Amino acid sequence: MIATVAKDISSTDTLTAAVNPPRIIMAAGGTGGHVYPAIAIADAFIEKHPDSKVLFVGTRDRMEWQTVPKYGYEIKSVWISGFHRSFTIQNLIFPLKLIISILQSFAILRSFKPDMVIACGGFASGPIGWAAVKMGIPLILQEQNSYPGVTNRILAKQASIIFTAFDDAAKFLPKEKVHLTGNPVRSKLQKASRYTALTSLGFHSENPVLLVMGGSGGALALNEVMMQQLDKLHNELGLQIIWQCGDKYLKGIINRIDTENYPNLILTDFIEDMSTAYGAADLVVTRAGAGTCSELMAVGLPAVLVPSPNVAGNHQEKNAQSLAASGAAKILTENKLDREFTSTVKMLIYDHKALEQMSDAMLKMAKPDAAQQIVENISTLMKQLNK
Repeated sequence: MIATVAKDISSTDTLTAAVNPPRIIMAAGGTGGHVYPAIAIADAFIEKHPDSKVLFVGTRDRMEWQTVPKYGYEIKSVWISGFHRSFTIQNLIFPLKLIISILQSFAILRSFKPDMVIACGGFASGPIGWAAVKMGIPLILQEQNSYPGVTNRILAKQASIIFTAFDDAAKFLPKEKVHLTGNPVRSKLQKASRYTALTSLGFHSENPVLLVMGGSGGALALNEVMMQQLDKLHNELGLQIIWQCGDKYLKGIINRIDTENYPNLILTDFIEDMSTAYGAADLVVTRAGAGTCSELMAVGLPAVLVPSPNVAGNHQEKNAQSLAASGAAKILTENKLDREFTSTVKMLIYDHKALEQMSDAMLKMAKPDAAQQIVENISTLMKQLNK
């Protein structure tokens, strides 16, 4: 019945008044690609149902533990971590971590008593999603990539609804449960005006701004080419640069380059204020994670996408191809970075017409109401289940 309700949703009615306000658990963790869509869904749910209660479940040693509270949400932890493909000592204790995480999940569910669990991928989604199914709590999945992550693939058969961002994802999931909505983007993410952004960063309007991002954890390949090409980019091309390198790489980069020689460079491990960074940037060089691509669409920023070759199903390559086919981005593979990075940036960043066309193409691909669509679907399902 749940699947039928999910497939035929057309009503936009809000939830009827209930004795208790709706209670939702959001499970997401590991990277911004999982965490930020979960935050966007939570924001949209609170906007539609202000009396609802939302609890996040994640892990203590990943970005969600610091990020989620900054958006005003409580978060509980489970001990789970990833399983490494190569042999590591951590793999030996993975079974213990999994068992304890499942027990922790049952305890969280019994204490919070959610009406449903929304899992957005990452390590924490597995134990809490599995425990929810065992307790008869409806499970909703949100998959950001064209090739679903292992956690969502495992949970898919037990899910009530699965929200996806790419058509290709349906090939790997129960098609009757799939809704194509696009990826939710944080409601607080708005592109700052160029003047405000440049002033805030201490930049000027005469020279272009290049934004280089390696994702929440950084990207070794991008960091290496930036160190090699920084003189050309900063001094010869005259670019102003925002370079997000990742926490684990920051110290090593500072040891290898003298940042005082580059007055128009902002080097940082993580960008808290993305609205300002996006507002200042003329061109973005970044990985092709689904969350990043969705944000670029939402703010209309042209990009050079460098897909990570180290992801399951090569989904970043597929994400990048989708944007490149529409004219919104250029693809630069890792094996071409040394030879073509600077020339590609130079070709685009001073071509105002090309940047404008790419920006328009980005905006045409955007699905800014993805979070609202997801919440409408969930609200209708909850209304049916409460009858």
